[in-house]
Amino acid sequence: MNLSHIGEIAALGTAFSWTITAMAFEVASKRLGALTVNLLRLFLAFIFLAILNYFTRGYVLPVDATMHAWIWLSLSGIVGFVIGDFFLFQSFTIVGSRVSMLIMTLVPPMTAIIGWLLLGEVMGLLKIGGMMLTIFGVGIVIFGKPDKKGKISFRHPTKGILFALGGAVGQAVGLVLSKYGMGDYNAFAATQVRIIAGAIGFSLVFLVTNRWHLVKEAMGDKKGLKPLVLGSIFGPFIGVSLSLYSVQHTVTGSAATIMSVVPILIIPPAIILFKQKVGFIEVVGAVISVVGVGMMFF
Repeated sequence: MNLSHIGEIAALGTAFSWTITAMAFEVASKRLGALTVNLLRLFLAFIFLAILNYFTRGYVLPVDATMHAWIWLSLSGIVGFVIGDFFLFQSFTIVGSRVSMLIMTLVPPMTAIIGWLLLGEVMGLLKIGGMMLTIFGVGIVIFGKPDKKGKISFRHPTKGILFALGGAVGQAVGLVLSKYGMGDYNAFAATQVRIIAGAIGFSLVFLVTNRWHLVKEAMGDKKGLKPLVLGSIFGPFIGVSLSLYSVQHTVTGSAATIMSVVPILIIPPAIILFKQKVGFIEVVGAVISVVGVGMMFF
């Protein structure tokens, strides 16, 4: 292993981790329900991060976070996890993880626009070009050919597409709020704050809707728990850890570009494991959108 490229290798490991996570959560969500999977995976992620933070920082809980961090990171957790991820996981059950993760490539351009509006972050011509290219790549996949009357429809179920778009918006807003709230605070501890807020938010939803029996039922479903645990390990634990390690050891733009190839990596396992039919235009759209994401980081 060439240690001079350890950051890039970690970024590729992140992309593989997130590919496994997306597919695992698709299986778990279809079996246990998106709401239940979201709640349980946050509890699992909290445990993993508590252990990690104890050995790396000496804290089980993020007790050293400022009030500013708690407020804005908690709000980020509500928007990103409770709203954004709920929509994303719902889209998994309708259009699958492959199409959902392609639509999630819209998160960087959405984040750039929100950052420009709220934080005054400047967007150069290359970033704007990448944004348009990403939108084009996603568009040619989700939109079908116009009919004789010129009406354009989706290639996939409209509800699933809208859920995935809702997930992308939630993720984008959550990222901007995280950046504002985190500052120079430890990223792992900041993630734990977000997870705590998200877990509380989902718990309130279960309480108000009287759905705690679904959690009890899920705990007895071994076939559903296996992909849930797998996704929780490779997502908020290994995936996040590798992504942070990557940006520490290589240029952020390079790391982000490599990590964005999930929509391409997910195509072979979707064909082999889920027996999905992937058309040529879908492969082209995935490649175009990933290239667009890469342009936004340079």
